[in-house]
Amino acid sequence: MGYDSHISFTLDTICPWYKRTKFDNSEDKVQKYTKLMSNYGSEAGIDFDFHGTVANALDAHRLIQHYQEELGPEAADKIVDSLYAQYFTLRAHPSASETLLNAATAAGIDKTRAKAFIDDEHEGLQETKMLLREQASNGVDSVNDDHPD
Repeated sequence: MGYDSHISFTLDTICPWYKRTKFDNSEDKVQKYTKLMSNYGSEAGIDFDFHGTVANALDAHRLIQHYQEELGPEAADKIVDSLYAQYFTLRAHPSASETLLNAATAAGIDKTRAKAFIDDEHEGLQETKMLLREQASNGVDSVNDDHPD
């Protein structure tokens, strides 16, 4: 016997379109959400700061995807953890080279090697866009693959 279900999954590395879609572009809803998340964070010892720069995070997705393929999910998890910590507690720009490099080195990736990848903005870009489009075609919301900023 089957049943209908709906699973929502967010692969969101600080996506600038999230506010528009998740909260109907309502500042009141965003404020309620940030207050709730701040309370949750406080209970876990995290001092969230929701005032960082909102920007295209495609390069963060590219970094995560590249090292997940090359080094496995553990490396990708460490990169994501660092990106979130930098963005949500330090107001780091989500796709700045320095932010990405800090995330890569936090995952144990050699700084010179990581910098070479980050500086080559074309490496892995098409593969990442293809994977994001593939997931979008499966009904999964994803980062816009344009660079508006």
